[in-house]
Amino acid sequence: MSERRIPRPAGAVLLALALCLPPFYLDAFWLRIGLFAMAAAIGAIGLALLSGTAGQLSLGHAFFLAVGAYGYAWLAGEPGPGLPPASAAVLAVLLAGAAGGLFSPVAARVRGIYLGVATLALVFLGHHVLLTADSVTGGFNGRSVPPLEAGGFAFAADGPRLTVLGVPFGAEERLWYLGLALFAFTWFTARGLLRGRPGRALAALRDSETAAAVMGVDVARYRSAAFVVSSMYAGLAGVLLALAFRRVVPDYFSLALSVDYLAMIVIGGLGSVAGATAGAVFVTALPLLMTRYADQLPLVAAPGSAEGAVGPTEAARYLYGAAIVVVLLYAPDGLHGLVRRARDRVARRRRGTPSPDPDPAPSPEPSAPPVRPKEHTP
Repeated sequence: MSERRIPRPAGAVLLALALCLPPFYLDAFWLRIGLFAMAAAIGAIGLALLSGTAGQLSLGHAFFLAVGAYGYAWLAGEPGPGLPPASAAVLAVLLAGAAGGLFSPVAARVRGIYLGVATLALVFLGHHVLLTADSVTGGFNGRSVPPLEAGGFAFAADGPRLTVLGVPFGAEERLWYLGLALFAFTWFTARGLLRGRPGRALAALRDSETAAAVMGVDVARYRSAAFVVSSMYAGLAGVLLALAFRRVVPDYFSLALSVDYLAMIVIGGLGSVAGATAGAVFVTALPLLMTRYADQLPLVAAPGSAEGAVGPTEAARYLYGAAIVVVLLYAPDGLHGLVRRARDRVARRRRGTPSPDPDPAPSPEPSAPPVRPKEHTP
């Protein structure tokens, strides 16, 4: 008897409809968690393309997020050109891609830990510029972020009053659908890249540059292109983060943010769009949830408590640091690999197919055939 399974297009439609429902049922706290998670997922997908698929280590992802966030705030705000917010958002993403393009010659020539150290310099340089370029960045205090407007519709609470099915739509409700649209765009474009010729070329570069060059892959070109595309995804994530925070400050775009993004793709699974999304949700939501429920958790102090206690943010870092160790030891392919193996195991049980033995016993060597006595002809 054949199994009844939901077709993939129908499952995608059902998932999309389910993701459209939270603004009607959840309060602003949960919607903000979702917004931050979607922004982090967009940036994590870009880093997964660069580090997981192309095999290039980057510790400078926070720099490109800052370029996108501050680029939008300056291009659409005052002081600044005061461009239409939609145009400013597009230009901010392109500006992040241009920053990645300026750095791409370095990415085309160095790799591994050397590339990681080179990108680390971007974070420190960018943080210094954010603190000193007061006329553009606002210095230590940062600057406010203009709300996004498109076609006369404002993604902010102070826009025209909007009520849908009896639910008043404020800033979080409106930004939820914007973040959902941007995440869907990132998801499908990234999966298209991975399944097409660029993805195969980047995977070949990760496995062996020599073999990829022999097969006709332009090594320097593809490595530079991967860095530019990853930077543009990071810039898009920075724009969405700026809209969600409504104010950008230099201290947020520090080395710790780059480490968080590395944790996302390691926990979720390197080179996987779905894994990067799962890791982003885990790393982003954990500290926010621990902050809200700190008074109900053991060994975790509420924010502003006495010194010496472990705060929610530090506790969350300890937890997903431990999660990284567990993943590296027992599931090198991350959460995505665990889910895939569990799904395959369930499918085999439904079909009645025995699970493959993970460590099959070696087959005995065949014994030598018996030697027949040589026949003598009379």
